[in-house]
Amino acid sequence: MYTCRAPKNKAELAHYYQLRWQVLREPWQQPLGSEKDDLEAQSYHRVIVDDMENIVGVGRIHKSSQYHAQIRYMAISDDLRGQGLGKLLISQLEQIAAVAGIKTIELNARSNAVGFYQELGYANGGYSHTLYGDVEHVKMTKSISHANEHLIHNAVDLQQLWHETIPLSKAMNINICYFDEQKLLTSCEPSFNKNLHNTMFAGSIYTLATLTGWAWVYFLLQKQTYHADIVLAEGSIRYVAPLEGIAHAQTTLNLITGNTETLIAGKNARFNIDVEVCCGDKVAALFSGSYVAIAKRNEQGG
Repeated sequence: MYTCRAPKNKAELAHYYQLRWQVLREPWQQPLGSEKDDLEAQSYHRVIVDDMENIVGVGRIHKSSQYHAQIRYMAISDDLRGQGLGKLLISQLEQIAAVAGIKTIELNARSNAVGFYQELGYANGGYSHTLYGDVEHVKMTKSISHANEHLIHNAVDLQQLWHETIPLSKAMNINICYFDEQKLLTSCEPSFNKNLHNTMFAGSIYTLATLTGWAWVYFLLQKQTYHADIVLAEGSIRYVAPLEGIAHAQTTLNLITGNTETLIAGKNARFNIDVEVCCGDKVAALFSGSYVAIAKRNEQGG
């Protein structure tokens, strides 16, 4: 059995790059290091491992804009090709894209792999480039469906509320990418939020994190038909690393405490929510917020 997941540690990441080099660079006499580029820290990396935890396949996806992404460096061990591992890897990368709010994926396929990608729904966009004067590539694209279509209406309502009442959220184009009552993910437009160092403004990171926690409470109240005003009572953030690429913020059920039970009695409800602000797989900031849902007396739903 084969499993696709993120590399667990630095040792696995080293093996990930080693396989990438062996398959994609060594046959053309390219040196170690040529298998990497400047976007590694901004990307989602995935490996396929066998029952013995040996890495037998690798692939990467990174955002090229808020709604677009590119798959690169797909590599499967030579002796395991033709066993469906490439399809497994592409499926996992596409799932990442769908959750992250990506609408279109593009990739540059080697000419001998064009048929493989066409079977997976990628359209042939014609000649892209030739690598090392020998390896011809073709540009291919695919539209990606939203990961949970039934939540789009609630998300649109919330985004409209933000954009009408919080001008900064409109300027940042903060959007809900995904919510399934277990995980919530948001994103924002990258170019507006860059500072003179070409990294994301600390204030933009804080705003994105704050509204992500706020959105969790909003969706919870919507589900349970409670009417309450949501305020941030207290918030703190720790900036772990510069955020050079395209950010997303996420929180999950295990990062949240609090419930709506007190609203039944007309009392305020408090929620403590931790939010991670990330670029690809990398966490760039950690936010902790205390939110209060202020009960509107005599307006509680059942």
